[in-house]
Amino acid sequence: MKILIINGSPKGKNSNSLRLAVSFVEGYKAKAEKNGAPVSVEQLDVAALKIGACRGCFACWKKTPGTCCIKDDMPSIIEKELEADLIVWSFPLYYFNVPGMLKNLIDRQLPMNLPFMSENTSGTGSGSHDARYDMKNTRHVLVSTCGFYSAKGNYDSVTNMFDHFLGKGNYETVFCGQGELFRVNELSDRINQYLETVKKAGAQYAEGKISEEVHNQLRTLLYPKEVFEKLADADWGINKETGEKEPEDLTFTRQMAALYNKNSYKGKDRVLEMRYTDVGRTYQILLGKNGSEVYTDKSLKATTHIETPFDVWKSISRGELGGAEALGKKLYTVTGDFSLMMDWDKIFGSNAVGTGDDSNYTDSGKAALKNPSMTTMLIPWIAFWIAVAVNTKVGSIVAMAICALVPFIMRKHRFVIWDQLSIAAVAVLSAAANLTGNSDLTTNAGYLIFGIFWLASCFTKEPLSAAYVKYNYGGDKADKNPLFMNANYILAACWGALYVLTAVWTFFLRKAGFGNILLVINNLVPVVMGIFTGWFVKWYPAWKASGK
Repeated sequence: MKILIINGSPKGKNSNSLRLAVSFVEGYKAKAEKNGAPVSVEQLDVAALKIGACRGCFACWKKTPGTCCIKDDMPSIIEKELEADLIVWSFPLYYFNVPGMLKNLIDRQLPMNLPFMSENTSGTGSGSHDARYDMKNTRHVLVSTCGFYSAKGNYDSVTNMFDHFLGKGNYETVFCGQGELFRVNELSDRINQYLETVKKAGAQYAEGKISEEVHNQLRTLLYPKEVFEKLADADWGINKETGEKEPEDLTFTRQMAALYNKNSYKGKDRVLEMRYTDVGRTYQILLGKNGSEVYTDKSLKATTHIETPFDVWKSISRGELGGAEALGKKLYTVTGDFSLMMDWDKIFGSNAVGTGDDSNYTDSGKAALKNPSMTTMLIPWIAFWIAVAVNTKVGSIVAMAICALVPFIMRKHRFVIWDQLSIAAVAVLSAAANLTGNSDLTTNAGYLIFGIFWLASCFTKEPLSAAYVKYNYGGDKADKNPLFMNANYILAACWGALYVLTAVWTFFLRKAGFGNILLVINNLVPVVMGIFTGWFVKWYPAWKASGK
């Protein structure tokens, strides 16, 4: 099958709408080819073509039926339209309709119709002309962005026009507001999320029609009205009161402030101070209950202070450089309240209402597995240490039963190597306890093996704790963050050493007849270590971020 993209934007290949159209076609093509239908795609950039305005001479009806008297690129465009199985009309909204150059192309389609009056069956208008060519099987999709916060209510003129010559209900639409945000690199995460939804719409259209669920996701605002309008106003780089041009770093800071999520407010105002060391300017962002405000006079008392080259922070915001990774490499420093940095994604992340995030679902629509949980690894060990200590024979059977049930209990989570090793190790230890009837030896061996797991992970690319908690810090991206990885290597070494030492002192205290005291020690020490871990994960990043 053949797909024809008619790019009606004066910006040509730099069109924001074209990004949507390409994503839609990618989804359509992938699904069609998966179903065994080869697909070819051709793109026409109207801005690069020579298409004159219709003269209204009707020569294409009277003198040379079906052929326009104007010698330009339009005849070849009509040929491509006739050959296409799917035509994707891509354009921005200009004055509530299509751009002038695309309207010229539409007007010049007159040779594709017969001159004789016919009964109107399109559902729009009071008269009609029959098509010269049979295009009943040609599908059409309109893809467009506009500069308003929402597409709703702004495309009536466009749809009325297409209703006239395509017929009401004979085409699909993907209309998106906030189109100018598609060129802002700093917002790439949210934009890419929306483009993935557009791609999914294309895939569904290849199999028939776009579902109402995906349509709702397409209609979802990229950002709330208030946030978008602040972003749009700041993007002009002009002071709203004086009309004077503002420096790029101030425009950037205003846009960052516009992304502030008021729902992250915790009952106390914060002041984020940004000092751009390479340009020598400092700005403060007041983060309050009712929104954010940028101050240029340094009149506020900062609660969090960031010193960074502007180029570094700009690269971080565009996703070209990981923020945590850059901090680990000391490309910028942070002093004051470091909790703001830990909650950065909540404070300045995507504020879109109902973003239509379907990352929890697979292509088949089934629920995807959740991120790994350390609970999966701990259930077998805790069950083993408790059950076997209470009653060796019965407890060992209980522990083995729990090992068998863990894959079912935690079936909604993905497993990592430490989960699998733990289940296997506890199953073997439980079997040994049952056969030997020796709970002291097997539980002690359990402490040693558990400690070795932690210590062994320190010699791998990812320490044991990182395999579970990295999903709170950007997932696999956290592996490239020296600050995150170093903290987890230290903690893995500490936990590993703790359990190896637990095995050692348990052996000697039992031998010395102090077995009763072990119940208190072996339960109290992990609690203390847990408190230390909670303190360390807050102190260590803040200490390293300060550059000290």
